[in-house]
Amino acid sequence: MELIEAFDRAQAEFDRRVHQVTDGQWSAPTPCTEWTVRDLVNHLVSEHLWAPWLLRGATVMEVGDRFEGDVLGDDPVAAWEQAATASHAAFHDPHALEGTVDTSGGPTPAEEYAWQMTSDLTVHAWDLARGIGADSRLDEELAAAVYDKVAPQANAWQGMGIFAPPVPVREPVKAQDKLVALLGRQP
Repeated sequence: MELIEAFDRAQAEFDRRVHQVTDGQWSAPTPCTEWTVRDLVNHLVSEHLWAPWLLRGATVMEVGDRFEGDVLGDDPVAAWEQAATASHAAFHDPHALEGTVDTSGGPTPAEEYAWQMTSDLTVHAWDLARGIGADSRLDEELAAAVYDKVAPQANAWQGMGIFAPPVPVREPVKAQDKLVALLGRQP
């Protein structure tokens, strides 16, 4: 699966779940044990507010703390829609995936950054679905593509505390189950 197609599918997966959140679910827990539904959506909104800046060549220092804290305001769905629209346009710029972007981990190839964002959207779509009790089935082709990109890096990410240790799963297992288990979630 090509990167931009994967990004678009992942963004659609997360978007679908955001639009299913009811008023009483924003404080519900998620598989990300320290985050409520609102915290999880806030995390993704913040990331997607950063993306246009980074893809245009801004540094982390230049962006500063403008997207820290609560970026959802009174209308979390509208905040997501606005951030997702800007991020989508930025990733679809013809030159967006050329060169590097400045991230908190240092200079990162733009394509690697795009796969990180795609992975985050995919896994957190599953988290959000679980948090709100919605259908957590992911696009299986997307889950397989993300798994293939994440698996070689998972040990390093877990060592940095980005994800919990892997959870064992029995074979045969769907790609999404392998993906979420690799990233410390019980399928």
